[in-house]
Amino acid sequence: MKITVEKVDDINYVISGTIDSSVIEEKVKALKAEAAQDPEKAQMSQEQFEQAAAAQVFQAFIDAGIKEAGISVEDLLGQPGLKSYEKQEDTVTFVVDLATGPEIDTDVDYMDAVPSYARPTAALEAVEAKLAEFAAGQAPFTPLQQPRAVRSGDVTVIDFTGYLDGKPFEGGSAEKFKLQIGSNAFVTGFEEQLVGMAYGEARTITVTFPENYQSENLAGKETQFKVRLHEIQEQKPVVADDAFAQRVLNDASATLETLKSKLAEQVVAQELTDLYNNELRPKIIEALLRKFDFPLPNNVVEQEIDAKIRERLQYVSQEEQTQYLEDRTKFLALREAVREEAGAGIKIAMIVEALAKKEGVSVDEQEVIAALGQHAMMTGQDAQALVQYYQDNNLMPSAILSMTEDKLFGQMLGFDK
Repeated sequence: MKITVEKVDDINYVISGTIDSSVIEEKVKALKAEAAQDPEKAQMSQEQFEQAAAAQVFQAFIDAGIKEAGISVEDLLGQPGLKSYEKQEDTVTFVVDLATGPEIDTDVDYMDAVPSYARPTAALEAVEAKLAEFAAGQAPFTPLQQPRAVRSGDVTVIDFTGYLDGKPFEGGSAEKFKLQIGSNAFVTGFEEQLVGMAYGEARTITVTFPENYQSENLAGKETQFKVRLHEIQEQKPVVADDAFAQRVLNDASATLETLKSKLAEQVVAQELTDLYNNELRPKIIEALLRKFDFPLPNNVVEQEIDAKIRERLQYVSQEEQTQYLEDRTKFLALREAVREEAGAGIKIAMIVEALAKKEGVSVDEQEVIAALGQHAMMTGQDAQALVQYYQDNNLMPSAILSMTEDKLFGQMLGFDK
């Protein structure tokens, strides 16, 4: 095994090396010998044996490169980035990016990155509007006293079953489901075709799911839904008085003014959140990116570019995806288009991590789970399923980082004062 190490800057290394193909062949033989003693592994194909052997050889190459570079494994940042892999008749050549963590000087005056702002106050009109919205939301749904045909804006109670190629598809049916016409809660075209339905009427409607729909089985497909209308419901106005406040706050001593005070706090909190997301947070990030200067780990940046490419390709048509994958020039142009954004994302994440450590700000997984539970409750989702989704898709680290950033910036802005 021949290895060359190039130190690019303070943290980045490029490791190049050539390995005789015979090494991989010997590994394949060894793996097959082991598999002979294991019925499950014995079912592996030749290609699988070769992939497993190549993975072992690649890891040995990485280990040797780390040793040659004099890097501690504990100091490595991210996963090794395979820049190129070239298989020739007798040899295999690897070129790999490695990086260690950069030194971030947190002794600089970074508080000048905090913009000045006026803390929002709750206007009387905003509180009254919030009260009216809250009272409307608390109003019970009751069937119309006089049945009529469905109109836009109505809250309908329906049964429906979706069919793809004449067969019901998973997740495409429900009974006694409440759907407001015009809410755009369903695929485009579904709600509009319910207008004019009479009580008890059954109707088959046809819709086409968008090309970028989350379910690959339905994306771009024409489907039929058999729908039956049970009834139309309406919300009757609720009087906002002391009794209403006592009921919703579960406090016998509460008054309407008590409820208004609570709603005023919500108005301020929402306005502060909007101010933070739309103005303050972007300004802090921009200032911190200018304030700190350090080399970025090339392997991590490349991996972030990969993630952004995957994300972008999810929202284009199948035809466009094929064009990017088949046209290397176009694909490389897309990579360069997201490079600056990817680098900035990695940089601010490192800055936040360093400053959070200095300021004693931390977030653990339980805090994320609690936040997801609150979000699920507010949006009508299954909290346990949402948490499981984050865990299964390795989204917890990014959620922890996001919450850490918000907590750090909030502390810098004085939100907790």
